Amino acid sequence: MTKILEFTPKPPSKFGFERVKKRRKESSEKRGQMNLFASQGAHVLSLPAEISPFEEALLLDERGDERAAEAYWRAISEADSPADAYCNLGIIESKLGHTAKAFDCFTKSLEDDPRHFESHYNLGNLYFEAGDLRLARMHYELASEIEPDFPNLYFNLGLVLALMGRFQPAIDVFKKYQQLAPQDEGRKADDVMSSLSRSLDMKRRG
Repeated sequence: MTKILEFTPKPPSKFGFERVKKRRKESSEKRGQMNLFASQGAHVLSLPAEISPFEEALLLDERGDERAAEAYWRAISEADSPADAYCNLGIIESKLGHTAKAFDCFTKSLEDDPRHFESHYNLGNLYFEAGDLRLARMHYELASEIEPDFPNLYFNLGLVLALMGRFQPAIDVFKKYQQLAPQDEGRKADDVMSSLSRSLDMKRRG
């Protein structure tokens, strides 16, 4: 059972889920399309604007349209950015309270792309909420190896380390968060770092 540390009576809220905001760049060959720019001296052609199934789902998702989930499933069935689609679908399922389905979606995203940043980060959040700090820490750390400049994951990782009693590593991670976050947002970590420092001093004295 996880014990809430005494360094703060009310730990600050972690940052929430991170949606994939645009489709990752894929090779046209992978999508079965002719590469119009492969040959030297090729001209840029003016083609009609075309929206992919994933992009359609993302537009619906950003508008809060309940049809987004169905659109993400369509993107998956058409093999259009399935890792991204599973990831965003996992966020929808989590918000609906379907935790098991959310875990399944993020896991399937990682099966398609083991280095999918958002899915590792979001799995870290789910495990954090479930009280499994060990797995939360693992996924946050994996996410930090993929995108080392994303500040929010360091804040969440700092909270996990603090709750695990790893005071000094938590302070170091919060410092990393403050280096990367905008100055105003970085102040969010000030109080918890001060509390951790006091707890660390008491631990060393006693």
